[in-house]
Amino acid sequence: MLRLPALFTVPGDALAGAAAAGVRPGPRTLLAIGSSLSLYAAGMALNDWADRAEDALERPHRPIPSGRVRPAVALTAAGALTGTGLALAAAAGRPALAVATPLAATVWAYDLGLKHTPAGPAAMAAARGLDLLLGAAATAGGTRGGTWSGTRGGTWSGTRGGTRSGTRTGARTGTRTGAWGGTRAALPSAALLGSHTLAVTTVSRRETTGGSVAAPLAALAATGALARLAGHRRTRLPAGRRAAAAPGLPGPGPAGNPPRPGDLLAVALAAAYAATAARPCFHAALNPSPQLTQRAVGAGIRATVPLQAALAARSGATTTSLLVAALAPAGRMFARRAGMRKVSIT
Repeated sequence: MLRLPALFTVPGDALAGAAAAGVRPGPRTLLAIGSSLSLYAAGMALNDWADRAEDALERPHRPIPSGRVRPAVALTAAGALTGTGLALAAAAGRPALAVATPLAATVWAYDLGLKHTPAGPAAMAAARGLDLLLGAAATAGGTRGGTWSGTRGGTWSGTRGGTRSGTRTGARTGTRTGAWGGTRAALPSAALLGSHTLAVTTVSRRETTGGSVAAPLAALAATGALARLAGHRRTRLPAGRRAAAAPGLPGPGPAGNPPRPGDLLAVALAAAYAATAARPCFHAALNPSPQLTQRAVGAGIRATVPLQAALAARSGATTTSLLVAALAPAGRMFARRAGMRKVSIT
């Protein structure tokens, strides 16, 4: 019922969120991963409960229609896993809980009502984006309110000879980053990951009937655009250099710097993402049969991992990106050993 191979796509959300927030993963990141896994599993159990009548006709092999799991057990498991996910988020801090709560609400709203409406793919995309922000909020929340960096300067001038007069001028500027600052910094990565999920979910709506050429073509175009964006290294400038980097002002810019290993890694991972997702979408567009549509959906889900890794590398977290990338072969190995080659969103 939980479709365990799909769970390997979940930890990368929190790790990519931590990387986008500019904070090293720590114990709070592990709590965010536990929360994400619990909420994702809750969504799968609730999905099977909500679709039990439809699955009896279209997917009789699933646990509830086949009689292996009772509907009440699936609903109870969904509630318990949701509670566990929220509890783990609360342990990671109030900012993490503030993100996990709408994430849980989105999961339940999708399974119970939005799934079969035009808003379904957008709801799924929002859930995946919120999951990345959960990792950012939880990890950045461990910085004790944030870090401060800035400059302070002043000058003194005066005359001596019985009298002393002078003026002192000073300025202090800086940026404060913490849980909320880290979450805001992770918004672009969340948008990219959510866009991928939107494309895959749109394709998945025809995985039992087939017949859609537009959805795989749109997903193929989205894959190309996202690969290009994910392979482009984000540049963080010190606070004092942001004004100098504005268009029309002199000063060194990122365009003049030679490529770094992290830049090349982001490009390689973005290429791996495109290679995983693009070909099955192309085949499904040529022949939109249920079988090829299902393959495109499965490939899109597997491509989530290299995309997460590319986003982490894009943020400059090389070690984190390699850790996320390692989840892809681990997931494939588990799926082969368990005999669970089919992975689905719906």
